[in-house]
Amino acid sequence: MTTLVSSTDTVTRDALAVLQPGFTGTSAPDWLLRRVGEGLASVGLFGRNIHSPEQLAALTAQLRAERDDVLVAIDEEGGDVTRLEVRDGSSFPGNYALGRVDDVELTRAVARELGRRLAECGVNLNWAPSADVNSNPGNPVIGVRSFGPDPDLVARHTAAYVEGLQAAGVAACTKHFPGHGDTAVDSHLALPAIDVDLDTLHARELVPFRAAIAAGTKSVMSAHILLPALDPTRPATLSPQILTGLLRRELGYDGLIVTDGMEMDAIAGTYGIERGSVLAIAAGADAICVGGGLADEETVLRLRDALVAAVRGGDLPEERLADAAARVRALASWAQGARGAVPAPGADVQEGTAPGTGVGNDVGLAAARRAVRLTGTLAPQTEPVYVASFTPVANIAVGAETPWGVAAELARLLPGTEAGSYSGAETGEVLRAAGERRIVAVVRDEHRHAWMGEALDGLLAARPDTVVVEMGLPEAPARGALHIATHGAARVCGLAAAEAVTGTRIP
Repeated sequence: MTTLVSSTDTVTRDALAVLQPGFTGTSAPDWLLRRVGEGLASVGLFGRNIHSPEQLAALTAQLRAERDDVLVAIDEEGGDVTRLEVRDGSSFPGNYALGRVDDVELTRAVARELGRRLAECGVNLNWAPSADVNSNPGNPVIGVRSFGPDPDLVARHTAAYVEGLQAAGVAACTKHFPGHGDTAVDSHLALPAIDVDLDTLHARELVPFRAAIAAGTKSVMSAHILLPALDPTRPATLSPQILTGLLRRELGYDGLIVTDGMEMDAIAGTYGIERGSVLAIAAGADAICVGGGLADEETVLRLRDALVAAVRGGDLPEERLADAAARVRALASWAQGARGAVPAPGADVQEGTAPGTGVGNDVGLAAARRAVRLTGTLAPQTEPVYVASFTPVANIAVGAETPWGVAAELARLLPGTEAGSYSGAETGEVLRAAGERRIVAVVRDEHRHAWMGEALDGLLAARPDTVVVEMGLPEAPARGALHIATHGAARVCGLAAAEAVTGTRIP
């Protein structure tokens, strides 16, 4: 492909420095290593890049052989959104479970242990935590990724999470500024809008971000959302009023500003990723996240050259690009200095693995247990059950590849247990498959899916002794002989629910 200038040119190196691209495969391709050597300062990892902790450590070492201070970023929220454990489910409950427990020391410990595991693998920038106040329970993309609907609760847990993660030498990236909680549209698919006045914005959305800034968050991720009270035409990621005016000047934030994925339709479908990237840097962003869906050298070169052309053409001040690149390099320098200071497991973490589960006896499982809420009473199950999982379409941020539910855990604890997955109100089919076994019905955000409610109506009418496990937001009324709310669908949440069904506690 024809390039605009030599790869040794300062503007070109700065354009490379502000990109955070992804790639395919579990080792770094030659093109990526070459661009790192030319000035690419960050690389983003996704579930497709990770097979095991050992492989991930080898991958990050491969990148650092080209550039010792490279930023290796990942979207590891724990809970429903995991890349480190994408094939098995997370060993840590998500934000909503932690908010439900409301113990900031527990949240800090969870984040510290998660950060320790990331740092051991060579990851030094985590695109987490979500500081969104989930004020709209119908939100299709945030939900249990939020600490909850109360701004003050979200603020104190966001600050604790930032502190815990960064104590392990991993930079936090507080997201999605200025707040994605009051949306009814997924920005992966379209452009959401939060049509609230500035007083509401300051009293609700911005409270956790102020706390994160006070806690020293090393980076903040912008949201692809429209906020008409501040900018009626451009989403936050592309808005000087929001990134420079609000975040930099009014809130006093001086760290790195990272965009959400530029290939998301809220940007790509309206502006295109090249123009969108230029507008984002001009608006005040410092790093362009791309690679969740686009993961090739051509994308990197297209974005690099679009930024260079914008500088040469006068559409992007060279000083702004240089400032953005300098902020990326400053964070890389901090992360490089923090490397080697990875803490040993704390007193809240016991080495070892619970037999037969693959889950460590650690702070994550302890937190998941504390988050479980039971309504109703039922004698512990000692006989095989039938698990009917009512499965919604996967949230894009979560991904369809990460397993969830309680079937595997119950099959371990109650040999002979069988399971089925359903996407409609197929009551008769469930009853036939269950036979005489007690039914454990597993749902996720029943309040957002009418068909799930219909399925439970049918099951409970025929089998009132059904156990209901809600692994999303428990907004629908509790029902069933026993109702278990896990406040998330991480692997440890499923294990904690299975323990509640059987009365068995994994030692």
